[in-house]
Amino acid sequence: MLYFIIIFTAFAASLLTFFSGFGLGTILLPAFALFFPLEVSVALTGVVHFLTNIFKTGLIGKNIDRSILLRFGIPAIAGAFIGAILLSQFPDNQIIATWGNQHQITFLKIIVAVLMVFFALFEIIPFLKNLAFEKKWLSVGGLLSGFFGGLSGHQGALRSAFLIRYGLKKEALIATGVAIACLIDLTRLSLYYQKFLGSALQTEWKLIATATLSAFIGAYFGNKLLKKITIDAIQKIVAIALIAMALCIGTGLI
Repeated sequence: MLYFIIIFTAFAASLLTFFSGFGLGTILLPAFALFFPLEVSVALTGVVHFLTNIFKTGLIGKNIDRSILLRFGIPAIAGAFIGAILLSQFPDNQIIATWGNQHQITFLKIIVAVLMVFFALFEIIPFLKNLAFEKKWLSVGGLLSGFFGGLSGHQGALRSAFLIRYGLKKEALIATGVAIACLIDLTRLSLYYQKFLGSALQTEWKLIATATLSAFIGAYFGNKLLKKITIDAIQKIVAIALIAMALCIGTGLI
């Protein structure tokens, strides 16, 4: 069951990233959280996310806008470093409350649940969905996107809100976003490794390899569908499902 859920979610999430506002990490994190401690889930998701984005770069890397990559990516690295450090300070065993026989509410679960709901709302509320910041705030956007990427893996929605003003073609917008995500992932994974990722990789490398391969396949077919129109119904269904999963995480059901 573990492998089936992770494989299916990795494939579907990677496919959806090409024509939906959601990133691979946003959708894959709840699947990992069903089976692993939350901070480990963030880290394992980050590994699949990073490897998949390297693969995507090979598919669409020629469309990267290097100027925006530098202006957004350098502050994003700094933000990712801060976010990853903060995550390491809130281990999943800091219990705030318990209910029932085994349901535990932790500070980290509440933080991740709130972020999941917030970024899911980007696909439901028109104001957030159409949010775009002025060009002068690009470096600030990189810092914020990197910070939330390092803290919980949620980086795509803010990144899009700051990059959308530049009028990039869809291919360039996605390719540049993928390259920025690689920088954020590389930064946060280097910090996760010593704290809680290293031991998890040793025991779960087969699962990570399988999930990554599934994400590669999803990315390949997603690239084939890249020019198709975004499907609003799928975005809303995924958003509602993410909010439901966030509530389960925040209340200790997961």
